[in-house]
Amino acid sequence: MRRKRLFLLVGVALVVMAGVVWAAPPAQQIDNFGNFVREVRADLELLVDEVLAGERPEGWTSNDDSRNLAKYVADLWFDNELLANAVFGDGRPTGWIGAPSTSSAVIVARNVRHDLELTADEYWGFDNRRPQWRGAAPRFRCSRSLQNLVSLLAEMHSVNFLSPETAFNFCSLVTSEAEDQVLRIALSTPEIQEQTPDLILAVRGDLERLADEELGLNTRPAGWRGNRDRNSVTLASDIFLDLDTLADAQLGAGQRPAGWIGIIPNAPYFAYRNLRHDLELLANALGRAPRPRGWQGLDPMQICDPTLQNLVAMAVLDYQFSREGLTEGAAYCQQLDVAVNQLVENPPISEAATEQDSRFRAESRLAFSYLDQAATQYMGVMPYGIEFKAWYRNYGESTMMFVSGQDFAVFIDRRWTTLDENDFRSLPTIEGVRPLTFCDAIWCNGPGPTPTPTGSGAIELLLNASTPPAPINPADVSAEKQQVSWNNIRVTYLLDNEALKSAQVTLEICKTTSQTDCEPVTLVFDNNLGAAKPVLSQFNGLNVYEFTYGYTANLIIEGATLFSPDVWISDPTIR
Repeated sequence: MRRKRLFLLVGVALVVMAGVVWAAPPAQQIDNFGNFVREVRADLELLVDEVLAGERPEGWTSNDDSRNLAKYVADLWFDNELLANAVFGDGRPTGWIGAPSTSSAVIVARNVRHDLELTADEYWGFDNRRPQWRGAAPRFRCSRSLQNLVSLLAEMHSVNFLSPETAFNFCSLVTSEAEDQVLRIALSTPEIQEQTPDLILAVRGDLERLADEELGLNTRPAGWRGNRDRNSVTLASDIFLDLDTLADAQLGAGQRPAGWIGIIPNAPYFAYRNLRHDLELLANALGRAPRPRGWQGLDPMQICDPTLQNLVAMAVLDYQFSREGLTEGAAYCQQLDVAVNQLVENPPISEAATEQDSRFRAESRLAFSYLDQAATQYMGVMPYGIEFKAWYRNYGESTMMFVSGQDFAVFIDRRWTTLDENDFRSLPTIEGVRPLTFCDAIWCNGPGPTPTPTGSGAIELLLNASTPPAPINPADVSAEKQQVSWNNIRVTYLLDNEALKSAQVTLEICKTTSQTDCEPVTLVFDNNLGAAKPVLSQFNGLNVYEFTYGYTANLIIEGATLFSPDVWISDPTIR
């Protein structure tokens, strides 16, 4: 039940964002989007019929009304996850995209089709389908990173991909095409060309260090080439052969770690990248963590999938993507995959729209700055007159917005800036977007706790305490107000307490699950305790309450005309 509610909550959130569906890049456009999503629904219903013998999982929406495409796509995603639960249980196969990280219905539908094909592969066998299966173009079966890389190259650099979709190995062909373009556009600078021989030589040095650890000093297998000449035209190929020789000797002939590339391209930079990638995999497989002393491969991205590395290179060039804040370790590539794909799927407002862009440039008026939209990681006061550009605003009536400037990318309150309120309201919302934040300016000082209010400034209004309401008789409510469910409650998350597994939130109760016609929650009565839940403070004119994560029933959550008996509070990993 908890998983079902989790999914539905995210699905409802996607519907709320229907007004912020951005135009898809050319490579992501679908000629007939309505027909595309209806065919996804048809295939979804066909597969669930076989998996559950005509039954449906609890909570299945069966939405066949595509007139509201945003809700239709949200329900597609939700039902697809319910089907995946039936086939995979709580796990998911490698490459599964899953929860939406964007407000673009096109990208969400694209990702649902991708994941549905993985489910069909698992249930029917790879590439086996029933005659009634509608399917889609093979590009929708390529990895998320590859699809986003192709879209970025097409949109930002007018690259025209020529791989025929009738090809059996379509995704491999497109990968090669995209790699050639990334090399041409981003990885052929004079600086990179000058550094590449030294990078290849560093791989040789680390390979020799690993061989010393495994075989003993100056002990090598038969046929070891040991070429260390920086200017040798066969340096990369000799390293490639020695790397294979060491892998055979230590892992067994032909045995390689998962993800091994085992190919050396003609382009020197890609030859270096593949050699470094496989060497790092081999070092991990041989248990050399930490690495031998003097190891020169220090970039944790070097062990990540090459397509992901290509996407990062383009995102750095086009969107100034930063890896700052990612944690080194076994999950580094997974973190990087999430961060860069989310940025590409939720690009900043185009700099090309100069007139539009100028609307979102403003100055600070001693605004408090934070690394998160919940205002929990305080970074100091942005001095008077500091210029910034606003990119996203928080949803609902919140006045928080994400801005960037020289040496910072933070959240601040609009009210302590010169940005016009109408311009602020026209910003895209932050929902489904996780921008990387940092604060390296001279005025940055944190992260730390927000200062105690001093009688003036932004924080005072955010922390005004109010008096908890008096207890009421819950039995009287239904006669006066309309009952709705937890699906109709809009939750704004302000602060998480990991120790107590709880969150401080504001609540608004809405007439429909689209959460567009809402009223403030003025009282929460807990029938389990026989008392009203205390109001901790106020934020943007709304009462702040604290709830434990998950589903809580036996409540009376009241607005002016509506009430609900339950609520769902997501933990941070879901949000």
